[in-house]
Amino acid sequence: MLTAIIVLICICTVLLILVVLIQNSKGGGLAGEFGGLGSNQLMGVKKTTDLLEQVTWGLAIAIMVLTLSTFIVVDRNPAGATINSANVDAAATKSVPGLQTPAQQQPAAPATAPQSGTTAK
Repeated sequence: MLTAIIVLICICTVLLILVVLIQNSKGGGLAGEFGGLGSNQLMGVKKTTDLLEQVTWGLAIAIMVLTLSTFIVVDRNPAGATINSANVDAAATKSVPGLQTPAQQQPAAPATAPQSGTTAK
């Protein structure tokens, strides 16, 4: 499923690049370089611009939706997955010097009243 979505994203991005290059810009665009007169004669200048603009927006929205869907499809916590890291393993086996667990700690001595050197008469 994830592979299919990624392939669709790649196809949409290539199509979006081509559609943007075909559009007429202030310099004439790629359509003018390769004899874009045929498309202008077929559908007219205004209709071609509207169609290419709609296709551009549609492909951009499709890429955004497909990209967000990959977040939903990806399994972030697969069952039985463990972290395989040398640092995690080393940290689990080593103990920190001077740090004792609550079971190892000695009970604190009971607090007594301070004794003064003088006695009351």
